[in-house]
Amino acid sequence: MSHAAVPPVLVIHGGAGVIKRELSPAKEKAIRAAMTKALESGYAQLKAGKSSVDAVSAAIVVLEDDPNFNAGKGAVFTHDGRNELDAAIMDGDSRRAGAVAGVERIRNPILLARAVMEKTPYVMLSGQGAEAFAQSIGMPLVDPAYFRTEERWQQLQKALKEDGAGKPHEDEDAAKHFGTVGAVALDAQGHLAAGTSTGGMVDKRWGRIGDSPIIGAGTYANSDCAVSGTGWGEYYIRTVAAHAICMQVSQMRVPIKRAAAVVINQEIPALGGNGGAIALDAHGNIAIPFNTDGMYRGWIDASGVPHVAIYGDEDDGSSAPAPAASADDAGDQP
Repeated sequence: MSHAAVPPVLVIHGGAGVIKRELSPAKEKAIRAAMTKALESGYAQLKAGKSSVDAVSAAIVVLEDDPNFNAGKGAVFTHDGRNELDAAIMDGDSRRAGAVAGVERIRNPILLARAVMEKTPYVMLSGQGAEAFAQSIGMPLVDPAYFRTEERWQQLQKALKEDGAGKPHEDEDAAKHFGTVGAVALDAQGHLAAGTSTGGMVDKRWGRIGDSPIIGAGTYANSDCAVSGTGWGEYYIRTVAAHAICMQVSQMRVPIKRAAAVVINQEIPALGGNGGAIALDAHGNIAIPFNTDGMYRGWIDASGVPHVAIYGDEDDGSSAPAPAASADDAGDQP
């Protein structure tokens, strides 16, 4: 199923969490520049008539290659001092999907997730098997040392000292790095796609996998809706967050802003979780709810102009009230 052609739209995120106005000017400038580059890279695909899957892939690769984000090069460390990467992508028009989990030698996990979708009969591959598949299609493996950054290493050291009980998010500094990167896009054919990539949670143990590579939890797209989440993954899995948003849009015809706000700002916090999401419908309507101090987010709509926001009090293009909200519906912003 496809919708009538509309101007292409691209929305991206670089993680939600404890993001206060304490970033150094240089760090903030670098993050905004990387988000802008990701938007321009993805939007160039859309303007060239390429698919929403192409746009999502291109935007996420830029963020995976930038050490400022918890994905690819900037992935956080596990308890054992490793980088275990997860990613997923979904084509809303066909509802084909691909995902990888727990890979340690894949520079751009989103590209391997796409290859799973396009070149195998499977949806999710993990660990060494996923890396063997990568080799079978000629995708080079990188030395795990590629992912090591001193900033992330020091975050692990702090978490190990302060988190002896193994309780995630006890430490605020560690908590702000349970982010992800993601993108949702609407192409000129009216087709939607969503993708997400992450290094997971600082100090995670035992091969923990979050919501990002799980279709329906952190990543989902159909012909009406595309969602990429960022936050405390266990709660996104338990609420099947991305799918829950899209089912409201597809089956109940709830406006996307209200659907996204209900799941992200009501259901997940009610269970004790937090985070945010980017959501896009087939008419180009954008929703960017989050219940944390900030969220790295950016968008290009029909105007063709890239916009980037970080802090909670910055306009993100979706600050108008959610349409026809009932008395018990959450607002779109915290």
